[in-house]
Amino acid sequence: MSSETPYSPHATAENQTGSDPVLAGFRKSIDNIDAALIHMLAERFRITQAVGAYKAKVTLPPADPDREKRQIERLRQLSEDADLDPEFSEKFLRFIIDEVIRHHEKARGAAQD
Repeated sequence: MSSETPYSPHATAENQTGSDPVLAGFRKSIDNIDAALIHMLAERFRITQAVGAYKAKVTLPPADPDREKRQIERLRQLSEDADLDPEFSEKFLRFIIDEVIRHHEKARGAAQD
């Protein structure tokens, strides 16, 4: 039987790293950042859902390709400034934008019912 701690989705960094305090410290920081990312994404989607409802109410299209292009360019520049791979950033933002558009299309469909 393995002496490793079994994986648990509710485990913390400290109880996943055994007796290595350096690794536990790194993992705790990563866990905190991951939690912040989730909360920030949740807030972002709350706002974009309100945008989708507004667009549906005033009959604006769900997607805004010009804004999407500007946002991708802006985030690519921010990524370069932050020493983060701009390709990764663009893929990440594209994933979020596609999900937002899907929500906006759903809101438009609900408004038309």
